[in-house]
Amino acid sequence: MRINFNKIQKAMGTRLGFVLTLLILYWLKTLLAYTVDFNLDIQVGKLQGNYLAFIAFFNPLPLGLLLLALALYARSTKVFYSLSIAIYSLLFIWLYSNVFYYREFSDFITANTMKVVSKVSVGTAELELLRFWDFIYFMDFPLLAYLLYKKIIQLDRRPFKFRSSVAITALSALLFSANLFLAEIERPDLLSRGFSNYYVVRALSLPAFLGYSANQSYSANKERAKASETDLQPITDYIQEHSAKPNPDYFGLAKGKNVIYLHLESFQQFLLDYKLNIDGTDHEVTPFLNSLYHSQSTLAFSNIFNQVKAGKTSDAETMLETGLFGLDQGSFMVNYGGTNTQQAAPFILSKNGYQSSAVFHGNIGTFWNRNTTYKQWGYQYFFDAAYFTKQDSSNSFQYGLNDKIMMKDSIQYLEHLQQPFYAKYITVSNHYPYASNLTGDELGFPLAKTKDETINGYFQTANYLDSAIKAFFDYLKESGLYEKSIIVIYGDHYGISNSRNPDLAPLIGKTSENWSNYDNAMLQRVPFMVVMPGYEKGQIINTFGGQIDILPTLEHLLGIESNSFLQVGQDLLSPDHQEIIAFRTANSFVTPKYTSYDGRTYYTESGLEISNLDEQAQTELEIVRQAASQQLKISDQIQTGDLIRFYQADHLGKVDTESISYLNSLPILQKIEQEKGSQSTSLFSQRQGKTSTDLFKAPSYQELHPESAETESKSQ
Repeated sequence: MRINFNKIQKAMGTRLGFVLTLLILYWLKTLLAYTVDFNLDIQVGKLQGNYLAFIAFFNPLPLGLLLLALALYARSTKVFYSLSIAIYSLLFIWLYSNVFYYREFSDFITANTMKVVSKVSVGTAELELLRFWDFIYFMDFPLLAYLLYKKIIQLDRRPFKFRSSVAITALSALLFSANLFLAEIERPDLLSRGFSNYYVVRALSLPAFLGYSANQSYSANKERAKASETDLQPITDYIQEHSAKPNPDYFGLAKGKNVIYLHLESFQQFLLDYKLNIDGTDHEVTPFLNSLYHSQSTLAFSNIFNQVKAGKTSDAETMLETGLFGLDQGSFMVNYGGTNTQQAAPFILSKNGYQSSAVFHGNIGTFWNRNTTYKQWGYQYFFDAAYFTKQDSSNSFQYGLNDKIMMKDSIQYLEHLQQPFYAKYITVSNHYPYASNLTGDELGFPLAKTKDETINGYFQTANYLDSAIKAFFDYLKESGLYEKSIIVIYGDHYGISNSRNPDLAPLIGKTSENWSNYDNAMLQRVPFMVVMPGYEKGQIINTFGGQIDILPTLEHLLGIESNSFLQVGQDLLSPDHQEIIAFRTANSFVTPKYTSYDGRTYYTESGLEISNLDEQAQTELEIVRQAASQQLKISDQIQTGDLIRFYQADHLGKVDTESISYLNSLPILQKIEQEKGSQSTSLFSQRQGKTSTDLFKAPSYQELHPESAETESKSQ
């Protein structure tokens, strides 16, 4: 069959033909994204999979036609072509933005996410997300420009009939109704119950998902407006019913100690005790953290899962500081952090004898809205990038100052904090994209050998982070702070995204071909360790839990009862702890017996998928599913309704944010020392005014491994 190009050219020269041409181009690009870039869990070959494939094949057309056909209402030739190309460009931008975002976050852009695009954008790391097939997404733009410029596509100067425009709009609406009907057959209550973002995209397309998420965002804001004190009763009932009493063996074990949080950026549990094999030689990735993990001074947990979603680091911080989840869409810290009344750890500890609280972070203070959220949490001081060495290409990358430099610079402020203090160090060097984060003498730890450069660099930056943590511990011991403190170490979220995990598989004893959602779920584990100097009964605890459980665990170790606070987690050391980990992805959870992740169910111990559930398993799974869902629901009601503003049973009061300023903090700390005189408890005062900054030593990788420097020198 011969293609009649003259007829095609003639058809494209009409207004309707031009709109249909743009629609077909958009449709083909969307199918490319569905097939190559997105994981929509469509298993072609099975009946349900074929049905889902048909819906996904069809769903870009209804709304694509509806939007592009708006240009047909324009009578002016110039307006018609300008408007149609503008609409097509917007559809393309929305599609490709989601492609780009999905490659790193394994999720789609929501209305709330767009509020924080500057917070989660990857800057120069964008190059790491490019793929060789990306030119296909762009190639039609110069082609269309050429065809229009050469008048191969003739401009149609005849206005399209209004009645015909209405008919096409009606046809588009009818097609979308059919699309929605087909989607509801496969997944009843798709839009009312939420399920998962990829369900909506798979069923209704990306433009429909944008409308869906915008409606969700509007509903959330409306929830806060209509919330009242009466909404507290079911919340407090749940908290009391699910509160886990302290374990007397651990309660108050660290009472009165300084608390130092070490936030391990993008650090996963599998890195502990891991050795990277390069050409037959094993390289221990995190030797110092491994020693802490097995120390008799450490309560280490092996089955703690991250529970973040799109807010990632900000979600982890929210859970650890407040005992409540981040949002299902967007970031709590960005959307509510600066306005909601909160019961956060810094404020709670300030009411229990703690004299000061501070955060040290080598990035700008506005990142994730930290500069306003931290005030609501009760942090008295926030030392961000403005307080540290000026950043350049030799000491930092786009997410901030490298960890060793930030930690060294922080000592001049840390030593002036009144004790006992609550301090948090947020590291950044083990942040995506990994491969380009380090320079100079810090290079030397070998890169992995996979086809993914992100994976290859992950072990090198993890080793750097390990070295920075060791340097900080050495300082604590030299300065005398070590024995007066407990050090809490945690990983915030995954470092290698699910889309990259199959390439990681061979490095951790798995195969790419047999990689499953069970494996993805198990890789959501992150470290959680409490190092207590002087303690001699340390152990590795296999209890299953999540980041939501960390705050009540810490409170009980410090001798603070947690049952009067609106927190949904449970003390991991309590005999009443329920081992149910709820993920923010709908219907995904882990227990010691079952793992449900992205629509698949497995036995946790063996990893075997459960294809046919017996009655007992169905009952057990439904109980767990309801418990996980209820925990998330209660947390969301507190967060989106700002219900803590009505709560008084904790007797905490509210943070006076007006009294907190993050400017000129060092003079403020020095003034407090002067006013307290001999009563000052800062390290600086205890050292009789002698600084401890010279005690921080952070040798580079090549200084620690001179043989590596010699090898590199010979290779040049």
